Amino acid sequence: MKAMILAAGKGTRVRPLTYDLPKPMIPVVGKPVMEYLVELLASHRIRDIMINVSHLPEAIESYFSDGRRWGVNIGYSFEGHIEDGELHAEPLGSAGGIKRIQEFGGVFDDTFIVVCGDAIIDLDLTEMLRRHWQSGNKASIVVKQVEEERLPNYGVVGVDDSDRVVSFQEKPSIEEAQSDLANTGIYIFEPEIIDCIPSGTVYDIGAQLLPDLLGRKIPFGAVQLPFRWLDIGRLSDYWMINQQLMRGSIRGVHMPGTEVLPQVWVGLNVDIDWDRVLIEGPVYIGSNSRVEAGCVIQGPTWISHGCYLQGGAKISRSVLFKHTLMRSHAVVSDAVVFGERCVDKNGDPFDSESGHEWVADARDRALLAGGIGDMRDSR
Repeated sequence: MKAMILAAGKGTRVRPLTYDLPKPMIPVVGKPVMEYLVELLASHRIRDIMINVSHLPEAIESYFSDGRRWGVNIGYSFEGHIEDGELHAEPLGSAGGIKRIQEFGGVFDDTFIVVCGDAIIDLDLTEMLRRHWQSGNKASIVVKQVEEERLPNYGVVGVDDSDRVVSFQEKPSIEEAQSDLANTGIYIFEPEIIDCIPSGTVYDIGAQLLPDLLGRKIPFGAVQLPFRWLDIGRLSDYWMINQQLMRGSIRGVHMPGTEVLPQVWVGLNVDIDWDRVLIEGPVYIGSNSRVEAGCVIQGPTWISHGCYLQGGAKISRSVLFKHTLMRSHAVVSDAVVFGERCVDKNGDPFDSESGHEWVADARDRALLAGGIGDMRDSR
């Protein structure tokens, strides 16, 4: 059994996170979001995985390499070109990427799965495949019921009593939506479906291929199974997913490190003044991080490795990327902090109550040279 993970998009809806990271590499509870998918595929004995890459491909390829760490075989298809020593991304669309791979080596020689690289799911892939095969369809799409107000964010799928797809709308308005079933970006295709994808052009599964299958009257079904689907469609989704996972909302996702207090986990070699800080879990503090006296941390909060919270900093329900320095006057709630940027849970620039220049890179030599006192005074 083979699978394809779609990882070539630019992730424009979760900027500015994706200025420096491809979307599948955005960390969720300490791991790239795509790693959860690779682990899920491996757990269902799906060993051969193709990944299309385009935007910042080196980050994905260097991390996942050939896949042996997860007991799988991983191959890559780069969509773009190099010019004057620089890589230029030219994504071909979700369906166009499949066509390119098939034309190159014909890897998809049997039923194969396609998943988007920016979601965490706990779907029973084995049962999903069984239902697809029982249906006799050439293509199946996994759908999930969503709230009415979220329908404009997704492709909306209409089905009949036998779960045959009868309509497909790409991101309709609430008033126009013909169903409350969303396209989850999880597909099962027979190789013949690839013949419906034009060669050498940008082509999308949801906007173009699925409507074309309906027009051709090719057997096309929907699979409905109970599962959790945490999709990083927007930055607000990313913030919420971290909140949910730290609360233990999805099976199989466990907090790393050592639980030193109820719902407080730490990595190796942390420096925390436990007697003079206030921490309310769930909270994770990564390795080689320092938390000085007077800090207040309210969970769910994820603090990555190499972070430095100066005395008096107050952090609640937030995500701090690696090597973040929070100055003593920082007050951050419901936020995502990365590099020297900070956005609120909706992706808007964060307005600190305590002034500007309260966040920096903890590795900055100019800040570290004079010791802790100089760090507090360098504003």
